Amino acid sequence: MRVLVTGSSGFAGRWLLRHLGDAGDQALTWPDDLDIRDRDAVVRGVAASGCEGIVHLAAQASVAASWRDPSATLAVNVVGTAHVLEGALACQPRPRVVVVSSAEVYGHLEEADLPVGEHHAFAPASPYAASKAAAELVGVQAFLGGGLEVVRARPFNHTGPGQRPDFVVPSFARQIAQALREGSGRLLTGNLEVRRDLTDVRDVVRAYRSLLTAGRPGAVYNVCRGTSVSISWVLRRMLELAGADLEVVTDPGRVRPVDQPDLRGDPGALVAATGWRPQIDLDRTLGDVLDYWLSPAAPPGP
Repeated sequence: MRVLVTGSSGFAGRWLLRHLGDAGDQALTWPDDLDIRDRDAVVRGVAASGCEGIVHLAAQASVAASWRDPSATLAVNVVGTAHVLEGALACQPRPRVVVVSSAEVYGHLEEADLPVGEHHAFAPASPYAASKAAAELVGVQAFLGGGLEVVRARPFNHTGPGQRPDFVVPSFARQIAQALREGSGRLLTGNLEVRRDLTDVRDVVRAYRSLLTAGRPGAVYNVCRGTSVSISWVLRRMLELAGADLEVVTDPGRVRPVDQPDLRGDPGALVAATGWRPQIDLDRTLGDVLDYWLSPAAPPGP
C-alpha cells in the first residue's frame, strides 16, 4: 500500500514511517518546508503522490502553544485539514484518509462519563481542542458531502522516545538526565494530580495503520488503553527507574489554565474493528524515554 504521511517529520510521523516500512508499505512524504496552509501546494502534493491512503498527522500539537496563538492553531489544524481532504477528493482513484484528531475534543468530563466513548459530545476547553473538533467536522463533511472514505482517530495521551520536551514524560526525562549528569538539581512540574490514559507511540501508530485498512469510513475511534495513571505516579516511577532523588517543585508556568482531572477512554470500537491492543507496557515506555534523554544523541538541555 502506498501511504502518504503528512507531518512525517514529527514525533508520531517518524514512528509511523518506521511501522509502515516494517509492514511492507511504501511510505510517501512531503518536503519539510511545505506549508499545510498553502492550499495549492497541498492539493498538488496530494495529487502528485499517487497514494492509496493518507494518514493526516500534520498539526500544531501543543495545547500550551494554542493558548498563545489560537488563530495560528486553527489555521494549521482546521484549514490545513481542509486542504489535505480537498487534495484527496481530486485524486482518481480516491485514497482512504485517516484524520488524526485528539481526545482533547471531549473537554470537561465528569467521573460518571469515564471511560469516555466516541459518541460523547464535543466540549473543547482549549484552542487546540477546538481546532481538532473542527478538523473532525471537516472530515465528516468530506465523507458525507464528497463521498471520501474518511476515518477519524482520537488518540489519547501518548509518548515515547523522540517526543519534544514540552510534553510531560520527556520533560521529566530531560530534567532527570540533566540532574544525573550534574550530580544535583531539582525537577519542575505542573499539576501532578491529573490522571491520563497513556499509550506508547509505537502502539498508537499501529492503530493508525489498522484504521487505514480496517476502519469504517465515516466512523471515529478512540486510540487508548482504557485505563489512566496519575502524573505523580509517572514521575515517581521515572525517578525509581533512573535511580534519582530530586527535589520536585511545582512551576506555576507549567499549570494549564484548564486541566481535566481524569481522562481515560473506551477503546472498544477500535478493538472490535481492527483487533488492535497495546503491546508495550508503561514501564518499558518510560524506561525507553529515559534512555533516549540519557543517550549522547539526545538534544542538549536548556
